[in-house]
Amino acid sequence: MKARTIGRHFRESLKSLRRNNWMTFASVSAVTVTLLLVGVFMVIMMNLNELAVNIENDVEIKVIADPAADEAMVKELTDKVRATEGVLEVVYSSRDDELNKMIQSFGDELKLYQQSNPLGDALYVKAKNPQETVAIAKKIDTYEYTYEVEYGKGKVEKLFKVLNVSRNIGIALIIALLFTAMFLISNTIRITITARKREIEIMKLVGATNNFIRIPFVLEGIWLGVLGAILPMLIVSIAYYKLHAHWAPKLKAELFHLLDTMPFLLQLNGLLFVMGIVIGIWGSFMSVRKFLKV
Repeated sequence: MKARTIGRHFRESLKSLRRNNWMTFASVSAVTVTLLLVGVFMVIMMNLNELAVNIENDVEIKVIADPAADEAMVKELTDKVRATEGVLEVVYSSRDDELNKMIQSFGDELKLYQQSNPLGDALYVKAKNPQETVAIAKKIDTYEYTYEVEYGKGKVEKLFKVLNVSRNIGIALIIALLFTAMFLISNTIRITITARKREIEIMKLVGATNNFIRIPFVLEGIWLGVLGAILPMLIVSIAYYKLHAHWAPKLKAELFHLLDTMPFLLQLNGLLFVMGIVIGIWGSFMSVRKFLKV
């Protein structure tokens, strides 16, 4: 395509925005409102996902070695656990360390057991993928010299199920919002194009190709998407900066902490910008398609 033709398409798309200023305002408003909702919802979902990841990463397996096992047997068990597929980290804790932990938790009365420690050595195991914790725990439980494997049976499965359902609901809501935006802008642009139906028919009759007619409308959709994305990007960025500045120091020592402003906002704004363009292109493309059949 010649540069002159490309320039003509750009000029036509910009002229159309000015000529149909009320329709332009309606389309931009539809994209702005929807992307603002998407942006706010994504801030919430991505921070909740960070919380979910932190919770998952805190899940670990406690492998208690047989109290009758000697040092060589415990080493053999440790090596086997470390070699288990999906295991990220194994931390060894001697039976004396385990007893000291119990004394700290339950009181000095347990010091009586220091003379004859009934506990076994323990291994604290973390999985590369926390979702595989249960499967890894069951596998380790079959190993020789294993006395007991603790991982919060029943509770861990429910936790992972709740986290997965929450993530799926969040993704579904975001997709629903995007389809709503596409529907709104598609209908808005369709009204604009309907008013220019005769113009399209004349261009077709004089030999204009479908692409020649379609491109200005697609460019128009891109402008609408870009204009509609600017305000949500600004609002979400400013609001999140203020939210982060206020709450991040207070949540520093907690399990839940807000995502750092950078690169989070850069990624989020880039995503909103691309969404705006895609929504505009899709809406324009779908709207003009039926009018090209003369």
